Order: sequence, then structure tokens, then C-alpha cells
Amino acid sequence: MSWVGLLEGERSWFDAQGLARLCNAEAPQLDAENTSVLATPLPRGSMVVETRVSPYDRPQTLLGITTLTGSGFRLSMQAVPGGGIVLVVHRGGQTCHATVNLDTGGRADLLRITYSWDLTAKTGRLCVEQPGTFRIEQRAVETPTALSLQDVDACINDKDARVVSSDVSFLAFSDRIEPIGPTPSLSLDTPVMTDTGYRPVGALQRGDVVQTSTGALVPVLANVQRTVPAVGNFAPIRLRAPYFGLAQDIVTSSTQRLVIGGSRVEYMFGAENVLLPIGHLLHGTAATKGSDLPLATYCQLLLPDHQAILAAGTFVESLDVGRLRRRRDVLRASLLAAYPRALLPEHSRTAYPVLREFDALTLAAQRAA
Repeated sequence: MSWVGLLEGERSWFDAQGLARLCNAEAPQLDAENTSVLATPLPRGSMVVETRVSPYDRPQTLLGITTLTGSGFRLSMQAVPGGGIVLVVHRGGQTCHATVNLDTGGRADLLRITYSWDLTAKTGRLCVEQPGTFRIEQRAVETPTALSLQDVDACINDKDARVVSSDVSFLAFSDRIEPIGPTPSLSLDTPVMTDTGYRPVGALQRGDVVQTSTGALVPVLANVQRTVPAVGNFAPIRLRAPYFGLAQDIVTSSTQRLVIGGSRVEYMFGAENVLLPIGHLLHGTAATKGSDLPLATYCQLLLPDHQAILAAGTFVESLDVGRLRRRRDVLRASLLAAYPRALLPEHSRTAYPVLREFDALTLAAQRAA
């Protein structure tokens, strides 16, 4: 099933049989879950929180949840100065306490926090990361406290049971161990140029070749796919043609970046190419919100080098894994856990400047056909 609950501001979704049913009108209708099943702790699962952290030099409560019935479920999540996250979960007489500290470089940037548990393996982890960077820290949890579907329902639907900071973008629950690290950001139907013409990126496999910004055809090492909550940094954005030379609209997450070059770029920014995060374009006319569904599925191509690929007439970044293979603990918890470590490439850091929102909107207005 994967995702079963999602809270974004005043919007909420919960389905004990999986939120995917809400995205597919033809999904089979299963029998309703009985109370005992709902109250049973999930054998495996994850809670994912996306939030901004206050720059003030004092602890900040991100989440506070208390249910007065059932298992006596309580959950508290705090951010402490310096990038620390403290999580306390109490259920049925068992209490789990976990902390992790991430060096944010002194900036109050967006954080993604993932708490996962596996009762069979009797282990869990608390991870905090900055999306779009390789700043990731995780800590093992020896005796994790699992949540039940009943607990998830209370977190999502019982307004009286929860306190959520205004800095929290979303709160989501899954019945799986959710991966951390590099995340794909292209919709499956995005056309990518290959040696046989444009093909949907979701259909490409290892061994296929794609065209890069240098004009070379390079092999695909892996096609990485993931279904995520369609909110926060994962929210789908529709980039409209003919902006940036697009032959048709494409849908990506806000973290996907375009690689833009040309004489105008060199004149304006003093660089051969620039990186333009698509999320910066929402306040202009080049992009619009992509979907109102609770979930979105993205994919991305792993190439030998971190290169730009031709997609629907413009160039977009391929999956950047940096030096992920040097961090075995993060690699084991990532989407590339099954990829042979010895064969995983190392990607060098790009020298292209990343545009700020104002510059991105200015460039979009000038690049419109």
C-alpha cells in the first residue's frame, strides 16, 4: 500500500487501504478494515515531516499529538538550535526517544524528517536531511515504537488531538520503510531524446541511451522511480510550452532543475550555463500547479556523469548522486540500495550557478517565445 495518511495545512487524506485508491477511480473496493486490525501496530512503517526550522535560538515544537482513547498514543517532535531534532513516541506503555543532529550551516532551510520502524527486525531510524543537498544525518533506534492505522487516523483527522507548527509543510505516513537521499523528479510521461527519438522517460531501462547537452549519447545506468505525497517539495508543477524551448508541457517536482545556456544567459549571469529550479517559476506565467491528487509518481535517470538530458526540447538535470557510495549507511537507506556499490558512479559538483527566484522569473519572461 505504502502511503496511508497525509496532512497539508487544512487538507487531509486517510485511507487504511492506501491513498493510491484515491488516485485511481478504477481501483478495486476492498472490505472495510475492522477495529482490531486498525488498532494493531504496523509491522513496518514511516512518518515523514517536511518543515522549515525557525532561526531563533530556542527549541521549537513542530508536532504534538495526544489521543485520549485507545492505546494512549502520544508523539512529540521538537527542533533545537543547531539543526537538532528530538522525537518522543509513546504507545501502549512503550516509549521511544530518538535524537539526530544535522549541521545546516547556520541557515534555516527546509528539512525533511523521516522516522521509520521495522518490528520484525527490531530496529528503526530517525533521519533528517536538507532536500536538494547531500546533508543527511541518521541515527539508529534500537527499540522503535510503531504506530497503528488508528494512530495515523488520529494524527490526520482529529484536529483536537494535534498541534502542528505553521512551519510544517506536510505530515505523511506510510506502511513501508521510506528511502532517504536523492529523489527522482520527472513525471513518467516526460519525453526524453534517445537514439531512436523521443520516448517516455518512465519506459527507459538500463542500457538505453539518451542525448545530453553536449550532443553525446550516453547509456542509462538505472531508472529510479518513487511514489511520494504530492505536496510540499514533492508537489507536481507543470512547466508550460513554449517557455525555455519546450515543445510540450512537462510535469516535474519543484526540485527539478533546468540547465539553461546561451548568449543571453552569459550576458546576464556571467556563466555559460545556469541551473533554474522549477519551483522558482510558480509565481510567474511559465509554470502552474500540476495536480490536486494526494500522490505523485516520479522517475529519474542515473547516468555515468551528472549531465543534462534533452526533454521535450529543453535540458533538465539527470539524477545527481554525488559521492553517495562513500556513505554506506545512507546508500543502504536510499533508492539505490540494490545497486552494486562498486558500480555506482561518483558525480562531481556542478560549477553552474543556481538562480534565485527573481532571476528565474526574469529569465523565464525573456525566454518565452
